Amino acid sequence: MQIQWYPGHMHKAQKEIREILPQVDMIIEVLDARIPFSSENPMIASLRGDKPTLKIFNKSDLADPAQTEAWQTYFEQSKNIKTLALNAQQADRKTQVLDIIKKMIPRKADSVKVIHALIMGIPNVGKSTLINTLASRPIAKTGNEPAVTKILQRIKLEDGITLFDSPGMLWPNIENEHSGYRLAITGGIKETAFELPDIASYAAEYLMQTYPQRLLERYDLDELPIHDPAPDVAFLEQIGRTRGCLVSEGQVNLDKISRIFITEIRDGLLGRLTLETPDLMEEECRQVEIQRIKKAEKKQARLDARKQKKNKRNR
Repeated sequence: MQIQWYPGHMHKAQKEIREILPQVDMIIEVLDARIPFSSENPMIASLRGDKPTLKIFNKSDLADPAQTEAWQTYFEQSKNIKTLALNAQQADRKTQVLDIIKKMIPRKADSVKVIHALIMGIPNVGKSTLINTLASRPIAKTGNEPAVTKILQRIKLEDGITLFDSPGMLWPNIENEHSGYRLAITGGIKETAFELPDIASYAAEYLMQTYPQRLLERYDLDELPIHDPAPDVAFLEQIGRTRGCLVSEGQVNLDKISRIFITEIRDGLLGRLTLETPDLMEEECRQVEIQRIKKAEKKQARLDARKQKKNKRNR
């Protein structure tokens, strides 16, 4: 299933960001440390050019630390990109971010030049909470759901730094099907855009392969149903029975156990998890490129067929 969610205010925000980019000195992109690739906006990658970019791995306390380090190394291979892993419990978040901004855009001590930074990120990534920390006052609205901020705001910080705060923004077409699932699992997409059992099955399949011990420990299981024809569904039914998520005739309520499972992943109750790796991302990007080529070939074939049909009529 292709998961898409792109409400009207995001389209407006994208246009505003394109207009304001020439005015900013640097970009701060807040990523979800559990899905660094899937939470990266491809528009920024295509438009930033050589503009200095700080990628903040937010919610790093929920992510696998070894994978966070691997992702930071991966991103910092690109020119003018720095990374920083943060979480809401760190008392020095403000100092760390402001210090990196000043290092990336150096100024003389007596300079009156204002550093203009565009801060952006996907919905529900914790961007507004971070902004309030940087500003040392409640400015940006916060909430544990996507799409709280809906307008572009200008926020003055200390040390001659001004932030342009954009609404939490996705992109019109999430080409990589896997990224859509990961965004849904971590809370970046509203639930109206997907079915909970669908994303719970996807999460179960991935975690059974990468973090099986976490599942065994969290749900007090002796073994996982890896040999079942549909192991993801079998796992959800297995934990559904142990949690008492049953309906008539002992059938498991998949909606109920799926919500419990996804909520526990989001809350970190299964431990620190990362849902993608650089190697996995590289392979998925290759598959997306193959899909693009096939789509372009089909489109060209349709155009050629129409042209031939038109030529026959005109003879």
